[in-house]
Amino acid sequence: MLENSEVTWFPSYGAEMRGGTANCSVVISDELIGSPIITNPDILIIMNDASLEKFQPRLKPKGLLIFDSSLVNDPELRSDIEIVKVPATEISRNLGNTRSANMVMLGSFIAKTKLLKETSASKALEDSMYRGRSNIEMNKKAIREGIRFFENKKGKDN
Repeated sequence: MLENSEVTWFPSYGAEMRGGTANCSVVISDELIGSPIITNPDILIIMNDASLEKFQPRLKPKGLLIFDSSLVNDPELRSDIEIVKVPATEISRNLGNTRSANMVMLGSFIAKTKLLKETSASKALEDSMYRGRSNIEMNKKAIREGIRFFENKKGKDN
């Protein structure tokens, strides 16, 4: 929204929050969005084995799968999709807070897709977090590390 895109999000939190497959669908578009419901996403960001198993079949062919390779072990991956492995939990552990693994994934998403800017993600954190400045700064650092990881990985792939 900070970049003048249309955005919807549709979280699904229930008993899954205690270790299962909680999820959130996000739609970003240049046009009005008719529904927040997504059956076959273009992009998946996966944090654990259970979510990979549940949601990978729904990803569109030629879609993008970004997953936490620190937590998803020996996955069976489709051959018709693009795959980005990010050791997000390991990176966030090195930063001193494994709870920021999702922000590392966000950083890798930003670097890979260019669908939003790091400055917009940082501004959104500042506008939405109420737990104090240290959490905001930790999350910003985690986003930067996710971007840095992807940029370094990309350089090695070429």
